[in-house]
Amino acid sequence: MADESGLPPESKLTRSKERWAREGKFLTGRIVRPEDQRLPPGQHLTRDWPVLDLGLTPSITSERWRLDVYGAVENPLFWDFAAFRAQEQRQFVSDIHCVTTWSRYDNQWEGLATRDLLAACRPRGTADFVVLHSYDGYTTNLTLEDFAAEDALLAHSWSGAPITGEHGGPVRVVVPHLYFWKSAKWLKAIEFLDADKPGYWEVRGYHNRGDPWAEQRYSE
Repeated sequence: MADESGLPPESKLTRSKERWAREGKFLTGRIVRPEDQRLPPGQHLTRDWPVLDLGLTPSITSERWRLDVYGAVENPLFWDFAAFRAQEQRQFVSDIHCVTTWSRYDNQWEGLATRDLLAACRPRGTADFVVLHSYDGYTTNLTLEDFAAEDALLAHSWSGAPITGEHGGPVRVVVPHLYFWKSAKWLKAIEFLDADKPGYWEVRGYHNRGDPWAEQRYSE
């Protein structure tokens, strides 16, 4: 569980990934490839879906799950799982690109498109940023533009089955065009802000945006 500061406790993985950021591990130094190439530089393909987290796997059932959408919005939302599933559900197929260098092609997702969520909560004109909050205390930040990507969604299913707890179920975010640490697992809340607010990994040496094709792994 999170400590009194609201952040999850440090783990071996946390310490390792902070060291990777300091050392610039996994940077290839290659010239950026054209964005229409499917595999970003420095990545390798896997058929598995590796499990990476902060050492915690929150036990959140669909019956207990809640989503709060608040901040710089005209219509705050407070949904349980039934209300979430009552929204229009869409299906997307996209690739995963993890900052730890693995990529997985052709993942089949089902859930609520972020653009449909935006239509429901109606961000104010000053809202340029989004912070995703997870049940394990994790946070990550996105620009509103990245959050509103055409194939971004709040996913409840993968390959035709509910997303398992180890992969972020009942609901996780999927933002395919950014490194996967931006796709928060165990989604609890979405906060809309007028100013940027870096999240858990962003304040620990990771890039503020995380574009895989530009190898935006770590901050300068």
